[in-house]
Amino acid sequence: MIDIQNITFAYGRKSRPVVSDFSLRIDTGGIYGLLGRNGAGKSTLLYLIAGLLAPQKGSVSINGVNTRLRRPSTLEDIFIVPEEFSLPPISLGEYLRINSRFYPRFSNEDMRRNLETFELDPTINLGSLSMGQKKKAFMCFALACNTSLLLLDEPTNGLDIPGKSRFRKFVVSAMNDERTILISTHQVRDIDRILDHIIITDSNRVIFDRSVADTLSRLQFTTTENRAEAEDALFAQPSVGGSEIIIPNFDETETNLNLETLFEFALKNPELLNAQFTNINK
Repeated sequence: MIDIQNITFAYGRKSRPVVSDFSLRIDTGGIYGLLGRNGAGKSTLLYLIAGLLAPQKGSVSINGVNTRLRRPSTLEDIFIVPEEFSLPPISLGEYLRINSRFYPRFSNEDMRRNLETFELDPTINLGSLSMGQKKKAFMCFALACNTSLLLLDEPTNGLDIPGKSRFRKFVVSAMNDERTILISTHQVRDIDRILDHIIITDSNRVIFDRSVADTLSRLQFTTTENRAEAEDALFAQPSVGGSEIIIPNFDETETNLNLETLFEFALKNPELLNAQFTNINK
């Protein structure tokens, strides 16, 4: 479990805080989507959770242990894939030999299977790869480490369309009840079908925090060309061929999650959105 309590963090004493008095709790198990505006501090939040940064105020703990302590038993159970990173110009085999020892549950078999998923040659030299190929190789290693907590920052940036499809299959196949995957991204269409839980932040606060199952039990997502339907909807935004709308799910109709439309609704009218979950008379 991740427990973030009233944290404040700035990159300099005179700098404006990136996050201020921010709190969040994430239970163990599931794939979480972390969404927010540009500059909302999502990447910083991942670094704070991983223990790579320490808040000036407040605390971040994982399973009751403050990440500021940077205990080996905590760090060996967390892996973060940042949006931007570099890999040394060495063979993948040498990279694994050097780095896998820091992760007690690293699996060579999982690594082999992950490489096959992304159609990567296990004899590759990391220095000769494109950015997209480096991201694939690094994510293969990240999942093979079998940490309980995996943090992914914009994981689909740089991936081609087949790579994005393989990424989704590969993340879902790695899940179990003891593993938590937290994905921060603006590419919502790349992940909306694999999420178990949605967290949306704005202005240093959480404005939406619900499971996908709970969200779909209360809301329907659909497209309409009927202007009256769009006007009566809880939320509507123009799309090709009409409007993407969100309406109350009074008849328990199952629809697919439209994460992009939900995100816009949360930013523009979080009070109305959350009211749909507090009204027991659906």
